[in-house]
Amino acid sequence: MINHVVLFKLKGYPEAEKEAVIRKVKSALEALKSKIEQVKHLEVGLNYELNAKSYDICLISHFESLSDLDGYRVHPEHLKVVELINETTVERAAVDFEF
Repeated sequence: MINHVVLFKLKGYPEAEKEAVIRKVKSALEALKSKIEQVKHLEVGLNYELNAKSYDICLISHFESLSDLDGYRVHPEHLKVVELINETTVERAAVDFEF
């Protein structure tokens, strides 16, 4: 199994707007579980501190193999979410590891 962990730092939105953007990104990420069969597990965590200096959103997803992860990366539904992520974030960090 492959664990795919991604952290996202949002742009400097005003607090009320940032909350709405976080919810939109969370919803879009969570929807991938039902749209992409290679995704075996998916959870999205939000930083409890809205104005944290660290990352705002954490995605944890599991895949049976690296080829399944590679298929996920180019899946049209994933690419739609990537567009949203690119529009709303300034930083991204990812780690993929076997477990």
